[in-house]
Amino acid sequence: MRSDIRAAVRGPGLALAALSLAMLLSSLGTSIANVGLPTMAEALDASFQDVQWIVLAYLLAITTLIVSVGRLGDIIGRRRLLLGGIALFAIASVACGAAPSLSLLVAARALQGLGAAIMMALAMAFVGDTVAKAQTGRAMGLLGTMSAVGTALGPSLGGLLIAGFDWRAIFLVNVPLGLAAFVLAYCCLPVDGRAATVRRGGFDGVGTLLLAMTLAAYALAMTIGRGNFGSLNIALLAAAGFGVGVFLLAETKAASPLIRPAMFHRSGLGASLAMSALVSTVMMATLVVGPFYLSHALGLDAALVGIAMSVGPVVSALSGVLAGRMVDRLGARLMVIVGLVAMVAGVVGLAAIPVAFGVAGYIAAMVVLTPGYQLFQAANNSGVMMAAGAGERGVVSGMLNLSRNLGLITGASVMGAVFAFGSAAADITTASADAVAGGMHITFAVAAVLLVAALVIGTLGRTVR
Repeated sequence: MRSDIRAAVRGPGLALAALSLAMLLSSLGTSIANVGLPTMAEALDASFQDVQWIVLAYLLAITTLIVSVGRLGDIIGRRRLLLGGIALFAIASVACGAAPSLSLLVAARALQGLGAAIMMALAMAFVGDTVAKAQTGRAMGLLGTMSAVGTALGPSLGGLLIAGFDWRAIFLVNVPLGLAAFVLAYCCLPVDGRAATVRRGGFDGVGTLLLAMTLAAYALAMTIGRGNFGSLNIALLAAAGFGVGVFLLAETKAASPLIRPAMFHRSGLGASLAMSALVSTVMMATLVVGPFYLSHALGLDAALVGIAMSVGPVVSALSGVLAGRMVDRLGARLMVIVGLVAMVAGVVGLAAIPVAFGVAGYIAAMVVLTPGYQLFQAANNSGVMMAAGAGERGVVSGMLNLSRNLGLITGASVMGAVFAFGSAAADITTASADAVAGGMHITFAVAAVLLVAALVIGTLGRTVR
């Protein structure tokens, strides 16, 4: 009887709605907590440095586990693991909202991050099972749109919930959304076939542990000290480099490796991952540098800074589906190049236009940059996922999401350091308008170089078709 009900409601539209809601939840979980940090620090009698772990625990869990959960979905079945991930996310959200102490809240956030990693990896992996190949770009564009909506919605929704209730509401709001996503996924996603339980060998526990430790070391190296590299950061970075070597060696000897090194050469996966990391590094620079430039160099108050900063996510959300349609019509590889060219134009505009035209110039540059980013994302993700075999979509999707997360983490640290260096000020918050403007120029000059490097990879390298 239950299978008859599922069959009656199942269809590409409702299946994509389930995947979109899962993607929105994972991105909302990233952005909604930041606005509540001051309130949580006061309520839990903790320092600002300590409450930062509420955000960091979530990001670390996603970064370290997203490839592994993608691979696990390939082995045991994507539908059952996605349902488990949604349920875990909702249960962890209840635990976050009920946490009596900071330590328990951080632990619950780590579990929530695990649920988010499952949703992020398997939502993209499921696209190949739910839509026709000719509509892959459209579906990827929709998922990109929902990710942007979640990112843009988080700060404003979080602020309203804290004002109307308290900080616990920013976590409890995920519970009804998680329940809706679970019901949609249960009813509308295709049931795992019997072969899913024996697909592509066993699970690589050693490789999973090595990769998680390596990624955790890198993520901590990039985040501890907020861009000021000390001996601990250097030690963690060295440990991450050593971990990469040990992991690759272990994968060559594993019977069922988590990641097959040959995958990076096939279908241009390595080039696509490199471009994704570079592009994400640049996009994080806009979030790190933008608020300081708008407030200190252009003199905007907090409300106007928020409005100007919301332009990027809003334009990104509006352009996602259109970008996907263009990918389906004109091909992934061409749209990767077009998207990167638009991004280069946008970052050059950010470095030059606001000086002459103020906030209008900033917004104009972002209106060029963000649709280019969405076009690149839709094209790159579509090309990679279409080339992936049915039995490896989970791990490939995990690697795509991982490259994006590593780029964001790197961008927050490295591009923030570039901005501080370019401003030539000991403290950015007290720097002069001219110093901040100088930092802006140098930061986005570096960003342009990174995007040109991605463009060279996309043009000359073996990338998605």
